[in-house]
Amino acid sequence: MTTLADIAEMLKNARSEAALSQEEIAQRAGVSRSTVARMENLARGDMSVSALLRLFESAGYDLKLVKAGHQRTLDDILAEQRSGES
Repeated sequence: MTTLADIAEMLKNARSEAALSQEEIAQRAGVSRSTVARMENLARGDMSVSALLRLFESAGYDLKLVKAGHQRTLDDILAEQRSGES
């Protein structure tokens, strides 16, 4: 199971890979720098889902739902099925 700590680490990694400072990603996502810092460090132990989605999007990422124990997303499976129909 993915924990909030895992998500915080994913956010830090996504921001780092996009070569963005906390201030830069905050501006792109329309949140404060302190919100970014709080989410990366779990200062309050919770996260705003809408802010989290905007932050990942600002770093060039999209969240996908993956069934536990699987590597492929539902989108991956549907794309494979569509390509087999062509």
